[in-house]
Amino acid sequence: MSKAKKVLDEARENKNREIDLVDRNISTFDELPGLLNMVFVTRITLSHNKLKIVPPGIANLINLEILNLSNNHLEELPLSLSSMPKLRILNCSINRLNTLPRGFGAFPVLEVLDLSYNNLNENVLPGNFFMMDSLRALYLGDNEFEYLPKEIKNLKNLQILGLRDNDLLELPREIGELTRIRELHIQNNRLSVLPPEIANLDMPGPKSVLKMEENPWVTAIAEQYLVGISHVLEYIKTEAYRILYNRHTQSGGKTSGDLPPKSDKSKKASRARS
Repeated sequence: MSKAKKVLDEARENKNREIDLVDRNISTFDELPGLLNMVFVTRITLSHNKLKIVPPGIANLINLEILNLSNNHLEELPLSLSSMPKLRILNCSINRLNTLPRGFGAFPVLEVLDLSYNNLNENVLPGNFFMMDSLRALYLGDNEFEYLPKEIKNLKNLQILGLRDNDLLELPREIGELTRIRELHIQNNRLSVLPPEIANLDMPGPKSVLKMEENPWVTAIAEQYLVGISHVLEYIKTEAYRILYNRHTQSGGKTSGDLPPKSDKSKKASRARS
């Protein structure tokens, strides 16, 4: 009997609501007989395996609240995931996702979505991606985004936004409408200016986090950053900065020469092919 089957048999017998199958060398859900019928389960951890496909039948688990699929070989996800009525936390980080299914933003109660360390960009986000009203944390770091759609403003309850290690050239002005944001991670991108509207956010607060290092900032921002984040936020409120920002955006961001090069991501684990 495989260790995975033993875990499932014990869970079935004892009605365990949490199933831990971390690092069990699982390649397919066929190795998990009966799992998709265990409707009493509320948490499943399948991280550090070799799964390539998640079957649509995962949606049978109507009481599932937490699903961890991180560090697998997933290249796509089933649309049925977004219909799960109680799913609050979905972790699909460190996979090989190149796309998301149409309608993926239909999650009724999702609060935390981790898609970091994949191969996603702004062109593969479904039209309803930014309609997840309940979302509190969105992690998109270590992907291939150059732009963030202005529809980000619709995530009114968002408190954490992770965008580090992408290829972002600019942030939309609408990001200033995310008034509940307490953590914004934009480090290691290709950003040279910040939209003045970021000053609308309560980022200097004692419980707030703004990470913005490793970007080719214009000299004025770089100088303020050396003094501290609060100085950056005060500076971008000024009329002088608004003029600089408008001039920069009108020129297509090329006031300081050519666009900064993309980072080399050819050796990312998410690019591997087994």
